[in-house]
Amino acid sequence: MSFPDPSCCRFDSLPDQLSLPKWSRPNRRSPLDVTIRPPGSKSLTNRALLLAALAPGESTINHPLIEADDAQRMLAAIEQLGATVVRDAHSVTISGTGGKLVVDPNSPTIDLNNAGTATRFLSAAALLADSPLTITGNARMQQRPIRELVELLTTLGAKVEYLNTDGCPPIRITPPKDLGSMPGTVEILPTQSSQFVSALMLIAPFLPNGLTLTQPKGVTSASYVRMTLELLDHLGVHTQHAGDLAVIRIKRGINRFVLDIEPDASGATYWWAAGALLPDTTIRVEGITLDESQQGDAQFPLLLERMGCTLVSGERTLACRGTQNLLPIICDMRDMPDAVMSLATVACFAPGTTIIRGVKTLRVKECDRIEAMKAELGKIGVVVTDNLNGDEDTLSITPPQNWDAVSERSPIVMDTYDDHRMAMSLSLLALRLPNIVINDPKCVAKTYPSFFEDLGRVYDPNEHI
Repeated sequence: MSFPDPSCCRFDSLPDQLSLPKWSRPNRRSPLDVTIRPPGSKSLTNRALLLAALAPGESTINHPLIEADDAQRMLAAIEQLGATVVRDAHSVTISGTGGKLVVDPNSPTIDLNNAGTATRFLSAAALLADSPLTITGNARMQQRPIRELVELLTTLGAKVEYLNTDGCPPIRITPPKDLGSMPGTVEILPTQSSQFVSALMLIAPFLPNGLTLTQPKGVTSASYVRMTLELLDHLGVHTQHAGDLAVIRIKRGINRFVLDIEPDASGATYWWAAGALLPDTTIRVEGITLDESQQGDAQFPLLLERMGCTLVSGERTLACRGTQNLLPIICDMRDMPDAVMSLATVACFAPGTTIIRGVKTLRVKECDRIEAMKAELGKIGVVVTDNLNGDEDTLSITPPQNWDAVSERSPIVMDTYDDHRMAMSLSLLALRLPNIVINDPKCVAKTYPSFFEDLGRVYDPNEHI
């Protein structure tokens, strides 16, 4: 089945393999100018869902990412733990538990598939459960490290057991008998995932004495920790913090709330990258601006501007207009790790070598994204070098000098490793190369079920699928 045949763009109709013809706009007089609004932020949605589930009373979350698998897993979990959830087309209303999760003794296990945020957040929230809770997931989740979070939960008085592989889910968490006697301060060394820190921050308003987090040796992916802090502030939680986040104090107390979720900035990076790859085109992302977004990935267009693209700001839109002469750059992505794949795709067409720092957390995502990039981009002659100069946190991307040999290959089948970001970023290669085939395109359902419908609009902005 070929793209952009409308019958194959809808998530429920996606084939096992999706063929993407090289992008072209024959017989069009004006340059492409298209506006896309990604679905709601996954990061903000799952934070808000947990807070609403724990808060007293009825909270409403507007424009959440409730159609994606990650959010569906979180919604099912909070319902299983005592919250009441009412969904409609554009919002979800949650009656919270008042800070106490209820574990059904006949169903004490939560299966979160490969939803990393839900797994980390609910593992911490198990401190607030009324009895032991088991957190598990799919085969990949059972390979993803959670030891650092487990050690923090143990410090706070929980008993945590590994039920399969040491250091990974599934885990059984037995909450402390007396939350009032748990330590009020916890020291956190640099972690493999910032979600371990955010997980503790999200439960802090429900602890009798609140919680103070100290991070004397630095913060992993600080932008995501700031996102959590800004969300708590926005919802009226009393917080204090040092500018470098070395100390974060969060006091007890949160009320029911109404919250609007902004579009997902990680999802937006694909459209900004698409604009970068299509010279003289303008692809606008609606609902995200550089100066107002809570999401670190909203700064991604600034990297594309350094690569020679032009940024165009409008009323609640931000666009990237491509260039014929992309430039390689040196950049640090530690505050936007989910955007590395988007940048890597653009870097494939920037002559020279792009160097990306802050990448070590990619090893423990839905797949080992560094190894996956080396394998898949290698199929088009791009050299990805990791552990650059002995630094595990740095890699380089060098495109081939001659694209003609690559263009003659048919087909170029890209594996996606059950990783939504692999599928979406690799799909953008078809904007420059022919014969790209995406295996398992349905994995985009994790965060962006309508991704290929929106990509269809880049091929034909008049197509409404």
